[in-house]
Amino acid sequence: MSDEEYEVQSIIEKRLRKGKVEYLVKWKGWDDPADNTWEPVANLECPEIIEAYEKKLGGDKSSGGSSVKAEKRKSTTESTDSAKKKAKVESRPKGFSRGLQPEKIIGATNDPGELYFLIKWKGSDEADLVPAKEANVKIPQVVIKFYEERLNWYEDDSK
Repeated sequence: MSDEEYEVQSIIEKRLRKGKVEYLVKWKGWDDPADNTWEPVANLECPEIIEAYEKKLGGDKSSGGSSVKAEKRKSTTESTDSAKKKAKVESRPKGFSRGLQPEKIIGATNDPGELYFLIKWKGSDEADLVPAKEANVKIPQVVIKFYEERLNWYEDDSK
């Protein structure tokens, strides 16, 4: 298991993806908005932060539906501004096209239905989501190390 753990600073948004609630997480120590990641509830161990976010929305964490609907009621101006911001972020090189060497894989997500790795690059404070299929081919040893750090061996004591 990895010695490094990442701490949730705050929840920024909420969405439903394939019927499951996901939160856009701002991580402590990661100030670039590009470092925020969508995480399913099962990946998060911060019930107080989730509860505070849900209270702020006026829903409760068990309902899931009402606060997501409230988020969908954004004005067209907000949606347009958001799209412009995303376009700016996406216009810069991402992933391997940045020409940097990977330092390590710091996380993984399944979005939407495809596995992505969050890769920390040597000499950069920014991490990028990279399709696992690409990482498996270009940096197989880094991928293996990521999985090895997370292996848990269980012994059967009933023998």
